[in-house]
Amino acid sequence: MGSANELVLGGADDTTLTRAATVAIDDVHRIEAKYSRYRDDSVTTHINRAAGGDAVAVDAETAALLGYADACHRESEGRFDITSGVLRSVWDFRSPSPRKPTAAMLAEVLSRIGWAEVEWSATSVRLPRAGMELDFGGIGKEYAADRVATLCIEAGVKHGCVNLGGDVRVWGGRPDGAPWGIGVRHPRDEQSALAGVDLVDGAVATSGDYERYVEIDGRRYCHIIDAQSGEPVSAWQSISVIAPLAIVAGSHATIGMLYADRAPAFFARSGLRWLGVDAEGGVHSALDDDGPGLH
Repeated sequence: MGSANELVLGGADDTTLTRAATVAIDDVHRIEAKYSRYRDDSVTTHINRAAGGDAVAVDAETAALLGYADACHRESEGRFDITSGVLRSVWDFRSPSPRKPTAAMLAEVLSRIGWAEVEWSATSVRLPRAGMELDFGGIGKEYAADRVATLCIEAGVKHGCVNLGGDVRVWGGRPDGAPWGIGVRHPRDEQSALAGVDLVDGAVATSGDYERYVEIDGRRYCHIIDAQSGEPVSAWQSISVIAPLAIVAGSHATIGMLYADRAPAFFARSGLRWLGVDAEGGVHSALDDDGPGLH
């Protein structure tokens, strides 16, 4: 997953815990291999190579992810778009001398983005134009975290916490009866926690401008890019979301970043608890009275 990962399990005998951990970790590797855009043999690469040609057959798992991506696209009014990964060709967040793309460069890439034009069903998917791509990066890691929880619970593990690069899913509370304590890092100080969340069952995920970004002429440009404008978001330093599933927490955190100043209204509609730091460093939060403890 290109990140540090952690799995903590309890509430069963050592044999059960070891077996469950092995199955869960193997499944994370399976998901990464299946959907990584960096592998020649992945489902993602197979679909992208066929862009402009025939439809590609997909299994139920891939169709379910496509369905969730479609829901995110609609919920974000088109800002969250899994065909927008092509924008990395003009926004290079690894370059030692990054440059802002020209309007012409953006226009060319934007012409290859358009989830609404993708032809998909429960059994197949087709990218209608050559040069289009799918990228499951916005939901894949979170989906893997939820799969870990599901597999471990099915194996009889009563208590668990999985952290895949900051996307956290917990269940059953800690073995000692306390909730899991999850730290939310400060977007401008990696050594400091902005807040802590006490959670028995559910997930916490954060989307922010601090992990992958470049500075051009004194301005920060992060890797979260609006699929409609082709421009990186700038209204928020970070948004963290608490939800029942990691895939919901992660996708909604990203959608909140994409909605800019409309994020509070978006979260009010969704009913999800959230914590955000705006561009000026102001902290915003909305938690239900009966929700998890925030400190």
